Amino acid sequence: MKLPAFLVRSTSRKLLASLALVGTAASVAGLGSFAAFTSSTSATQSVASGTVTAALGAAGGVDNRLTVNATAVAAGDTMQRAVKLSNTGTLNWASAGLTTTATATSLLDTDVTNGLQMVVDSCSVAWTEAGTSPAYTYTCSGVQSTQITSRAVIGSTMSLGSIGSLTAGGSDFLRVTLTLPSTADNTFQGLTSTIDFAFVGMQRTATNA
Repeated sequence: MKLPAFLVRSTSRKLLASLALVGTAASVAGLGSFAAFTSSTSATQSVASGTVTAALGAAGGVDNRLTVNATAVAAGDTMQRAVKLSNTGTLNWASAGLTTTATATSLLDTDVTNGLQMVVDSCSVAWTEAGTSPAYTYTCSGVQSTQITSRAVIGSTMSLGSIGSLTAGGSDFLRVTLTLPSTADNTFQGLTSTIDFAFVGMQRTATNA
């Protein structure tokens, strides 16, 4: 059956309109798809922090006599103890200090005039030890220096001056001398104090790494 001419024209217009819409949609979709050149690169860096570590010799051994007790001390007596202080970390120290506290206290440590007095000396080489425990004495065959001059035994952050342990891997040979002054009277008889010696290394000044 032959369609009337006006129907043929109408159908043709609808078909053309549909094709036009499809073409427009394809054009819009194409706006989101395009090609571009790219390039990337990267780098990695490992960062490790250093360590500040102060160490003493084995307790009771020749490198740490500080743990050897003194008994039956009389006014005027002197107690000498050697100790090796080492910087076993990877960072240099800006300074080294000593803090002393009494974990068991008495007039021996609280009387700053008649109680225990302390001196700390250093030797450029290991001290030569003489005597028998606990009455040790020491002489220095190298260069001897006084790091802490005579003072009351209890103190905080007492500077040890320019010593070898300021350098990573370095060590110091120290001698701690405690004296009960001859001025200690009868009130000092039969007393006990326990002194804790804490050596502290402070890290070097911050710098570019």
